Amino acid sequence: MARIVVVGSINMDLVTTVGHRPEPGQTVSGESFALVPGGKGSNQAIAAQRAGATVDFVGAVGSDVFADALRGVLHDAGVGVSRLRTANGPSGIATIVVDGDGENTIIVVAGANGRLTDLDTADLDAIASADILMCQLEIPIPTVLAAARHARAHHTTVILNPSPVQHLPADLWAEIDVAVVNEGEAEQLATPLAAVPHVITTLGAHGASYRGPDARLSHPGVPVEVVDTTGAGDTFTGALAAHWHQGPATALAWACTAGALATTKLGASASIPHRTDIEQALAAATAHWLGGMTADAGS
Repeated sequence: MARIVVVGSINMDLVTTVGHRPEPGQTVSGESFALVPGGKGSNQAIAAQRAGATVDFVGAVGSDVFADALRGVLHDAGVGVSRLRTANGPSGIATIVVDGDGENTIIVVAGANGRLTDLDTADLDAIASADILMCQLEIPIPTVLAAARHARAHHTTVILNPSPVQHLPADLWAEIDVAVVNEGEAEQLATPLAAVPHVITTLGAHGASYRGPDARLSHPGVPVEVVDTTGAGDTFTGALAAHWHQGPATALAWACTAGALATTKLGASASIPHRTDIEQALAAATAHWLGGMTADAGS
């Protein structure tokens, strides 16, 4: 079982569903509204825990009405919250609009996430004793760099999801062992990614690809009925981290399956699948793929 520390963001997502997303200046009628705990760091932590890892979370909530719910969603998922601090002011907020095709538009206000500006001794000790450090870019970059440097110095594997895309210092890229990006991010970050030892690129419904020092792999997508794509990439990344110790091929299979399942429900944290669900879906998908291969061979 992998031991993972996530240093990252946690938000309250304000999710509105609409038939189609409005054009600039246009007003449309919404179909539903929900408050759903999210944030890339929190989503990835819950996904990794549910996929079979032991996870501790380093982050910050605000002193507002959302703080208890945000802390509670991590605790209820089994994620360690002893390193989750409270910062005066609002918690992180994400306003999300989901259209009839399950595609979304997201506006993030950092709130307490932007005040995660230092790591104390206990935070650093947790990173040093973990198998994997997982980070994203919804907290201050100097904090990500400090976490990654400490992880590398103590032989903890560093997995970075460089999202939302922004310029990163070269010394941060030098600390990264594994990068997880989507196709757009892969194109924008092609130059720094070339120096990262392991790069996984998500391909939406078409699965994902892997490029490493000794191999290139791909894994097909898992057919599902898409409801909401919010959090699917985070679920992919969390499941990948949870099974990284089993090798890229196995990790990719778990990640693709978990990411697909995450699109079948509304909201980020609420849609993250549990290990048993992933195992069942992966077994069914594998049987389907093998059956197709057998049919092709016999034709």
